[in-house]
Amino acid sequence: MKILGFKGKMAGRQGADEEVAEALDAELRQALGDFRLSVHAWSEAELSRPRLATVQHRIPAWRLAAAWTFSAVLVAAAITGGGIYQYRQAQVKEPVKQAKAVPAQQIEPQPVVVVEQQVKPAVEEDLLAKVDSDVSREVPAAMEPLARLMDEGE
Repeated sequence: MKILGFKGKMAGRQGADEEVAEALDAELRQALGDFRLSVHAWSEAELSRPRLATVQHRIPAWRLAAAWTFSAVLVAAAITGGGIYQYRQAQVKEPVKQAKAVPAQQIEPQPVVVVEQQVKPAVEEDLLAKVDSDVSREVPAAMEPLARLMDEGE
């Protein structure tokens, strides 16, 4: 029974919802109609409005000439730079080609000079003694007490 009672309440509520929906539909239609009319009025006003002349910005002749001159200088530099690079490569490869052109029989061997220096043992000992004296140093004054202790301990 409760189910039937629930359905009865829903049936009564649907009628109220339909009335509200119809009222909202009428209100929505009125709002959309007003919006449509305002859009059309705005469009007509924009079409009938006097237009301002468009201003074209002209580039000064000196700028145009400077741009073409700079472009020509860049192209000339690129072409000249490529030519200089090829010329330098040819100069580097030229001695190599000349060296390959000379037969191996025509190349004279260079004499090898071997210089042997004989150092006398006495000179070596003097040199080592000088290095020892240069490397050795006296004990600083602050370390003097410690140095005396070391000498006494031996």
